Amino acid sequence: MERLLHTPEGVRDIYNEECERKLEIQGRMHQVLKSYGYRDIETPTFEFFDVFSQDVGTTPSKELYKFFDREGNTLVLRPDITPSIARAVSKYFNEEKDAIRLCYSGKTFINSSSYQGLLKENTHMGAELIGDNRAQADAEIIAMSVDVLKASGLEEFQISIGQVDYFKSMMKELSLEEEKENELRDYISNRNIFGAETLLSGIDMDEGLRKALLAIPELYGSVDILDRAEALAVNEEAKEAICRLKEIYGILKCYGITKYISFDLSMLSRYNYYSGIFFRGYTFGSGDAVVKGGRYDNLLKHFGKAAPSIGFVVVVDQLLAALSRQKIEIAEAEPLQKLYYLKSQQSMAIHLAVRMRSLGKRVAMDCVPDEERDKTSVLLTLCKKYNIEE
Repeated sequence: MERLLHTPEGVRDIYNEECERKLEIQGRMHQVLKSYGYRDIETPTFEFFDVFSQDVGTTPSKELYKFFDREGNTLVLRPDITPSIARAVSKYFNEEKDAIRLCYSGKTFINSSSYQGLLKENTHMGAELIGDNRAQADAEIIAMSVDVLKASGLEEFQISIGQVDYFKSMMKELSLEEEKENELRDYISNRNIFGAETLLSGIDMDEGLRKALLAIPELYGSVDILDRAEALAVNEEAKEAICRLKEIYGILKCYGITKYISFDLSMLSRYNYYSGIFFRGYTFGSGDAVVKGGRYDNLLKHFGKAAPSIGFVVVVDQLLAALSRQKIEIAEAEPLQKLYYLKSQQSMAIHLAVRMRSLGKRVAMDCVPDEERDKTSVLLTLCKKYNIEE
């Protein structure tokens, strides 16, 4: 039988410098999450199917990797970590009254043929702030996502903020069938004004509402677009959604990060569990967002603990690809020191390596034959530096 050395479609090996670079960047980002007071949580790689069911509003069933346990229960590899954390919080933090701050890192899996050229296994790193419905919580999550990207070495990027309730509030005025609403959502997300206009042309509706819906694909850019969006709002819920964005922007000024912030009301998430603000982070050299996040106030209720929540995730593999294409170098925290030694120098080399490692150095040892004696010059130099005797 031919030996299988290659990986299946959609997954890949990461090794040597690339793997070290990935772990170094993850370590830096993790330090940012910890600096904001977030505590680590780990959830299983696979869960019961119901954690990611259609009722939750996560990934479509056909895109899940499904299998069965011995009792016949349907299990899935997680496509998204947020629902897993929502389940865990509902179980272990059900009596908690204060806001809960959790951070995580793990693999996610999506089995979709439409993801051509993209990985089906991805590393996600993110944070969730649970139990706080204030604009301050929204601003904290956005500010942390900016700091995480900066810590990775990224210098030029943009966090684009949307507000899904602005669109949803207008849908309440229209009462479209689900299929038509999804079609309209797609037109707006793709900024296809002609498609949206054609769909709405055969529907009897208020002209102010029609004008507002057809304007959404054009409501993107600087903070100035919020005034126009507020003027177009057809009900109080839509106005409140825009006022919330203005309040968040005011808080982000205090963080000093508004140069990274823009707005896009045409941006609508494929995850139905999002409510309120929704945002994505984009940079050069990446075909998709490197950061995704938003508010999901109704998700935890599905697991028995109603609590307002907001979070974000860094798609680490997308971020690494962008850093590579932008030729942003990430210096290793501690460079690797190779120690070559002769067999007669073994004891001295080991003592030196032990000493250097105790000081936080990275040391790899290799015994060489006598004819490669020249390679041991570094060993002798370092022994003098660290007072190691022969």
